[in-house]
Amino acid sequence: MNCIKLEKNISLSNFTTWRIGGPAEWIGQPKNIEEIKYLINWINKKKIPCNIIGAGSNLLINDKGIQGLSICTRNFKGIKIDKNNGIIEACSGEMLPTLARKAAANGLHGLEWAVGIPGTIGGAVVMNAGAQGHCISDYLESIATLSLKGEYKMIKGKNLNFGYRQSLLQNESLIVLSARLKLVPGHADKIRQITNENLNNRLRTQPYKSQTCGSVFRNPEPLKAAKLIEELGLKGLRLGGAEISKMHSNFIINANRASSSDVKELIEYIQKKVFNSYGILLETEVKQCGF
Repeated sequence: MNCIKLEKNISLSNFTTWRIGGPAEWIGQPKNIEEIKYLINWINKKKIPCNIIGAGSNLLINDKGIQGLSICTRNFKGIKIDKNNGIIEACSGEMLPTLARKAAANGLHGLEWAVGIPGTIGGAVVMNAGAQGHCISDYLESIATLSLKGEYKMIKGKNLNFGYRQSLLQNESLIVLSARLKLVPGHADKIRQITNENLNNRLRTQPYKSQTCGSVFRNPEPLKAAKLIEELGLKGLRLGGAEISKMHSNFIINANRASSSDVKELIEYIQKKVFNSYGILLETEVKQCGF
């Protein structure tokens, strides 16, 4: 008998880095594949929808909450490292900064850029997370997935149709169980140094310790969303409890008990201003749930 705890009407504000979100009708926090399978069977028996949450660092959840079962994978952890062959295998709930530091400690080059991204490896694969000209797809060999019908499947990285902050997984009902990364053996001290420099640079240039979801908008390459927003004099603009960061204008801060509506309206206001001035519609990186 599986003893995973299912909770009802738990506030999802504790499951997002914005600290915003209403109650989940149901929530489960599996620690292993067996518990995930149990939850999949449960939603199929109940015939209710399913939402997947990782670190909640890329989510705006409606204050009204989410129907169905929310599966939070942040307790689903485990890392295997083959130092000689440059392979790291990680369960989907492992945090990117943890992987970056473990890679560095083992003298594996490739994840130095990931040290300041507060997301899980599962979420990173779905979004093709990246920074400083690198992204997770550059190093991804394969993933293990489970469909909402309970079907297990391995998918090679090259078959995930990766693009800028995009992947096939954004349109598929698949749960990422684990990811296999191929890195390059190098000198641990040098890799650690670069990793630390990257983190320090983030701390200097981004509101890292504030309640944010990271970059709100995708960059309309070759332009930068932050520059477009800053040029319009929008830095520091506040709507309700939501504020455009004075440090980095592609970040929206929960400055004072912001509601989901505050953030959503501020996002739409920025989009309107940028479109009216530049004819560019900024697309969001952040995923909106329950609206």
